[in-house]
Amino acid sequence: MKQRAVWGAILVAGLVLSGCGSAAEPDSGSGGSGGKLVVWDWKSGDASAASYVEKAKADFAKKHGGVTVEFVAQPFEQYYTLLGAAIQAGKGPDVMLFNGGGQIRDRADALLPLDEYVGADRQRLAGWEAFTSGGKTYAAPVTLQGHPVYYNKSLYRKAGLDPERPPADWNTFVANCAAITRTTGAKCFAQGNKEGIGIQFFLSGLGSGILTPQEYDDWIAGKRNWTSPNVKRVFALWKEVNDKGLNNPGANSTAMFNDAFAVFQSGKAAHVIGLMSDVGHWQDFAEFLDAGNVGVMKSPVVTAGTTPSLPYDGGIGYAVAKWTKDPKVAADLVRSLTSAEALTAFYADAGAIAADRTIEVSGAGPAVATIVAAIDDGKPALHVALSSKTVDLMGRLSQQLLSGSVTVDRAVQQLADSDQPG
Repeated sequence: MKQRAVWGAILVAGLVLSGCGSAAEPDSGSGGSGGKLVVWDWKSGDASAASYVEKAKADFAKKHGGVTVEFVAQPFEQYYTLLGAAIQAGKGPDVMLFNGGGQIRDRADALLPLDEYVGADRQRLAGWEAFTSGGKTYAAPVTLQGHPVYYNKSLYRKAGLDPERPPADWNTFVANCAAITRTTGAKCFAQGNKEGIGIQFFLSGLGSGILTPQEYDDWIAGKRNWTSPNVKRVFALWKEVNDKGLNNPGANSTAMFNDAFAVFQSGKAAHVIGLMSDVGHWQDFAEFLDAGNVGVMKSPVVTAGTTPSLPYDGGIGYAVAKWTKDPKVAADLVRSLTSAEALTAFYADAGAIAADRTIEVSGAGPAVATIVAAIDDGKPALHVALSSKTVDLMGRLSQQLLSGSVTVDRAVQQLADSDQPG
């Protein structure tokens, strides 16, 4: 075991050193005279992001033609481990990609506040809140990410249900699921919790139909009452859905990416809590179900008096490391990575709901139109407000809840203990 740990440490160190910046004294004026910026992410290696990266690099070259930009695409499964090693070493990439929420807030001490550099983009881009900590902004949003409840309109029709009128309350929702299963054999939910991610989608996707508006706002503000009946109801419902056979079999052994989405796409489940962009989302599903059969609904009302809304936040965004040699040049690269032309390409090729609200999306089909229309009244996603430590614990407990090895009360108490300052 010790030898395995040593080799693991050597591997991480080698990967970190192989992708280090920082800019070698780049000229900060237009048409800089030399140097290199290194970018770490997990997107630039995707074919669907090629045009986006090309547009961003071209925009940056207009301002700093002598500065080379090197993208190092890291495997997402190891990304934050590698990034943590780089931060510990105090060197690594100049610019790095983050998910919004706990992943970036937990590492804010290693990042450069961008407020003085991104002022001109404040109005054009949405989703900034997911990349802020202590009143400072640490990344510029590239996409908006949220958790719509997608449904298969074709299965609704086969069960004699109106696909244009999805259920508004939980009892009707469950009754519709029973009709669909009876008629088509399809399960109610496609669920994948092998990575412990399913609970994040469930909490944020259905939370606005379970928590009262005040509870929801308090949760986002950090005033979370884990022992309230409605918070407990989230986790009780998570278990109940599985116990009653509403999920596909083996949710704990099914990977969310991409096995659970495949269950939905193949017509074996009527609903899935997916993403807005840019995988497990409207564009992916339309390739299998036809765009006209991909429905989007808000959470059914579970608790009377709730106001279901689209849960969304800044999805991914680029940040600048404190150790970069020329912060202004690195911040200019972030601005190029969030330029209108680059984000338009990302939307067109990857189906990403870009943070730039000026991008025209009317031709993308009914699902994306429904999502975009709901953004103005949407609220931040509940799981994004949690620290990465609490999110990781929630994933482990969610698996134990489905297996029956922990009670709801015990799970919620552990989460309450974890979700404490310091």
